Amino acid sequence: MGLKVMPKFNIPSCLLRAAALGMFLIFLIPSVSMAQDPAGTNTGSIKDLSIDTLAATKDTVLNKMLATVNTVGNASGHNKIAINIMWTLITGFLVMFMQAGFAMVETGFTQKKNVAHTMAMNFLVYAIGVVGFWICGFAFMFGGALNVASLGGAAGVASSEFTVHLFGHDFGLWGKAGYFLNSNVYDVGIFTLFLFQLVFMDTTATIPTGSMAERWKFKSFVVYGFFISMFVYPIFGNWVWGGGWLAQLGTNFGLGHGHVDFAGSSVVHEVGGVAALAGAIVIGPRIGKYGKDGSVNTIPGHNIPMAIIGTFILAFGWFGFNPGSTLAGTDLRISVVAVNTMLASASGALAAMAYVWSKYGKPDPGMLANGMLAGLVAITAPCAFVNATSAIIIGAIAGILVVIVYNFLDRKLKIDDPVGAFAVHGANGFWGVLSLGLFADGKYGDGWNGVPGTVKGLFYGDAKQFLAELIGGLVCFVFVFAVMYGFFKIIKSTKIGLRVPEAEEVAGLDIPEMGVHGYVD
Repeated sequence: MGLKVMPKFNIPSCLLRAAALGMFLIFLIPSVSMAQDPAGTNTGSIKDLSIDTLAATKDTVLNKMLATVNTVGNASGHNKIAINIMWTLITGFLVMFMQAGFAMVETGFTQKKNVAHTMAMNFLVYAIGVVGFWICGFAFMFGGALNVASLGGAAGVASSEFTVHLFGHDFGLWGKAGYFLNSNVYDVGIFTLFLFQLVFMDTTATIPTGSMAERWKFKSFVVYGFFISMFVYPIFGNWVWGGGWLAQLGTNFGLGHGHVDFAGSSVVHEVGGVAALAGAIVIGPRIGKYGKDGSVNTIPGHNIPMAIIGTFILAFGWFGFNPGSTLAGTDLRISVVAVNTMLASASGALAAMAYVWSKYGKPDPGMLANGMLAGLVAITAPCAFVNATSAIIIGAIAGILVVIVYNFLDRKLKIDDPVGAFAVHGANGFWGVLSLGLFADGKYGDGWNGVPGTVKGLFYGDAKQFLAELIGGLVCFVFVFAVMYGFFKIIKSTKIGLRVPEAEEVAGLDIPEMGVHGYVD
């Protein structure tokens, strides 16, 4: 039998074009919603896949193909944004749980006669912070930068920043959109950002409750909670994370990528630590802490196991704090961030142990805990930009620094800080941003703060990045200390008062201030 000859078949040109289209699926038509999206159904589209687009043609087959691909692309883009939103929310929930860790650490390091009072401050600062940040704190901080691309971009929402024009440049000072989370910002991405940034703010707000513990009037504490959540934290936060002037040091003056702080060594911890220092100075030391002859008397904490457990809760929550700051579960750098966070916490604890043991003969468990926390604070800014070896070094330096700073304040300057809040958060928050300016290895951060290229520190060839970090750290200290010192002085001079009466302090604050005992013996 002879071979059958297949009939000649001409493929229509439209099918050829369709086949070619299938091989170039990166050229797609975006579907863009230009309105805010409170339900989240239209957030995330093919546009979020970062691919090129192709205009529609008059060809019916091509249009059907484009429509199909566009539908699939929109679903993929929606899922990408959904992953990012879910990731950001879950890590925010972890950071919220850090309030329990702070409460346990601070209460364990103080006396049992003040347990209810210390716990109540750590509890209520969360509620105060939620309301204060909702009123205006979020607007001041992010009103000029609401359209976070990884959370959907909030299409149709107008950001607004108050700026001043100096030296030929605009300097952003605070945001003007988003007060009370009003209907103008009713969008799933913006609400996600609000929750995540809110729990960061509450971390800052709770830090001074440790430095001023055992003698702080609860009324003045309440006023403080609203003040720092509505004004102090958000304004400095705007300068760094809200597109403000410290973030613009790169684009305006060529200082690297501007002041870079990945997860809050300066924005969260230095702000809280410096506020704690100002408060401790104004309120004065606890009765019996320092003798008339200049002697330093130790007032031991009543429950070391509670403080250690609280430290572990904080370390656990830090895996939300740092990796969550990608605001994107699709940013796979989160693994590097998480490991660097873990390494720095361990090296901080070990370095503190080695230093205290060699200097004082015993490994103080309180300093072990503070060493771990110091390592965590320090790695918070550079965690995404450094390698593992650098993370170990940064944490180890922090573990030694916390002991030196605590002893200097306590023994030389006679500043009574019961939990070492400034040594842990203030000093090591500053060290954290400086360490970024030293150790950032240029593997991450392309386009950060609008500057092309990755973030590099001094040891990798960019001295200007270190200068930007130094400027940011110094500005943080000067701004926060001046404002908070003045605030505490004003409160002290009013009828509200800052400190409880001497008799109540000696007896314990639980009954006079709270009406209940922390422990019923």
